[in-house]
Amino acid sequence: MYPRAFSYHRAASLKEAANMLSQLSDDAKLLAGGQSLIPLMKLRFANPPHLVDLNFIPETSYITEDGGQLRFGALTRHADIESSAIAAKIPILHDCAAGIADVQVRNRGTIGGSLAEADPSGDWAAVLMTLSTEVRCLGVYGERTIQLSDFIRDAYTTALAHDELLSEVRVRTPPKGSGGAYLAFKRSAPVYPTASAAVQLTMEGDLCKDASIALGCVALTAIRATEAEAALRGQPINDKTVNAAMEAARSVAEPQSDMRGSVDYKRTLVGALVKRAIGYAVRRAGGEQVEVSHIYA
Repeated sequence: MYPRAFSYHRAASLKEAANMLSQLSDDAKLLAGGQSLIPLMKLRFANPPHLVDLNFIPETSYITEDGGQLRFGALTRHADIESSAIAAKIPILHDCAAGIADVQVRNRGTIGGSLAEADPSGDWAAVLMTLSTEVRCLGVYGERTIQLSDFIRDAYTTALAHDELLSEVRVRTPPKGSGGAYLAFKRSAPVYPTASAAVQLTMEGDLCKDASIALGCVALTAIRATEAEAALRGQPINDKTVNAAMEAARSVAEPQSDMRGSVDYKRTLVGALVKRAIGYAVRRAGGEQVEVSHIYA
């Protein structure tokens, strides 16, 4: 199926893109990588009358380290993050970028576009929720910074005003002794996960000093499993505490039955993913170089 007719606009700067949005209808959409938007348009689930293309704006794709933060330009491609030595300093970021769909999608899709689309089945929201993450937003009235926890409000809904766009993603470097892992269960590489789990731990010897756990594809947005985090925080990582975290993650999940599986199946699956991700995170926190890859049916 082909998209409905729309008017195409090419922005030369982020400021110009924001001005275009303010002048066009509220239904205008931004085109970054297009890997979320274009399929929805082809299915006619999304029918924007105007499309503002960001791909010809210079200096919107970059990965830098500055003041204890990693900074990602909005149009930084997943493939660039996958191959970045800077991003690899936070291994969970590499896990996410390397596991998104297939090579073609990773070469086109962007971190900013993924977050701004707020697709419940996306990967970046869950991963970045386990880290101290903020997004920079640019509108006709200037810039503002929003914590990621306040940015994504619901499925396909963010804190962006109709004349605002996401300009940068900033991630605070975790403290020493930290490690994380992101795992998803998929039927095949190109499809969205059935369930996913992101775990970021800070260890002090055998004790878990801090824990962040987020679940993907089991609710209308990525969700923090706060009770699962509490089961680990201040405790040694052993079978008892890991199983408690796994059960807490299962209980907070609110999946829907669909072609990928039943509610009970997805809850059991996300608990298993959390358990496995904890194991990888502990090893990485201890300094091991551990390769992590998604699980395929």
